[in-house]
Amino acid sequence: MDIWEIGKRAKEASRVLAELSGDVKNRALFEMAESLSEAKREILSANEKDIAAAREKGMSQALIDRLKLNESRMLSMTRGLQALADLPDPVGQGEVIKRPNGLTIMRTHVPFGVIGIIYEARPNVTSDAAGICLKAGNSVILRGGSETINSNKAIVSALVLGAKKAGIPEGAISLIEDIGHESAMALMKMREYVDLLIPRGGAGLIKAVSANSTVPVIETGVGNCHVYVDESADLEMAKHIIINAKTSRPSVCNAAETLLVHKAVAGKFLPEALNALQQKGVELRGCPETCQIFPGIKPASEEDWAEEYLDLILAVKVVKNIDEAIEHINRYGSSHSEAIVTKNYDSANEFLSRVDAACVYVNASTRFTDGGEFGFGAEIGISTQKLHARGPMGLKELTTVKYLILGDGQIRE
Repeated sequence: MDIWEIGKRAKEASRVLAELSGDVKNRALFEMAESLSEAKREILSANEKDIAAAREKGMSQALIDRLKLNESRMLSMTRGLQALADLPDPVGQGEVIKRPNGLTIMRTHVPFGVIGIIYEARPNVTSDAAGICLKAGNSVILRGGSETINSNKAIVSALVLGAKKAGIPEGAISLIEDIGHESAMALMKMREYVDLLIPRGGAGLIKAVSANSTVPVIETGVGNCHVYVDESADLEMAKHIIINAKTSRPSVCNAAETLLVHKAVAGKFLPEALNALQQKGVELRGCPETCQIFPGIKPASEEDWAEEYLDLILAVKVVKNIDEAIEHINRYGSSHSEAIVTKNYDSANEFLSRVDAACVYVNASTRFTDGGEFGFGAEIGISTQKLHARGPMGLKELTTVKYLILGDGQIRE
């Protein structure tokens, strides 16, 4: 289908969606989850084709992990849709303001209309984005990457079938199957039909969308995340946190990319922690002090401090104090997720207040930056900007506001 026709159908569907009750949308989410389960074999078969093509192209194992679906990830997709149905409907929520002149002003949340998603790799985004947009009353136009085109087609086919059973209008969930550069550029220019554009992927994709789109954009996702081990840290806790933050799923944006360690504990902490990381397959790149304490690793370059590896690679730096750690994070970080491990109350508060990021942790892994983990249901992405939405974007962030003003003849003097 022509991309402009997709846009037109999505806009028409959005007007119907905006009026649907929460019960109808929830029934659609359960039907979509059921349809995904019933199509599991076809979806996994389509995903195998994408994985085979990725291996032929020589993609790294970490990137292939982003593409891969399995029984567990399929179950997470269906449960994500079901969890959304259990959440409060954001549409219609708001507040009432009574003015001295007798006017009643109602500030209420309403859908954006049509949301476009341009994304790379992870096919579970297809299901998450469709579900969360529908729950918030929006149509969605999905434009995934070439690396998961077969998976995305199969997933969208199942989602559309389920939504249709619940009476959701055609055009509410659409996939742009043309994976050429021109289709992405066209979506960025569809201001007549698309109300909001959200890019999910690497720095290059986000930069390209922000630079070229005439549709309003919410930037998401680049995650150069840090874990700072303070001088008062419980070192065993710190070791477990950095191992989890780096290795549990290195290909995602909330994985740690740099470890900062206070010089007072570096000599004791680094040998054991870095050895444990190496045993997990992590390639280490260290500052001169780190290389002295733990010989044989690759020296870190200036570029390493700003890199989002999305792989089993970790930059390591010894810092003289918390001030240097915070300065490093605010200089090289991407305003995504940052963590301190400390037993010092003042250090924790200083880190929380001075670090410029959407999510700042004390004594916990950065891997918790996720809409599901925050109780928002499936997320649309992690916003690293400061306008409208920041951090995991849940249902409320996919609505805008409308003011309804009730009077009984008031005029302004």
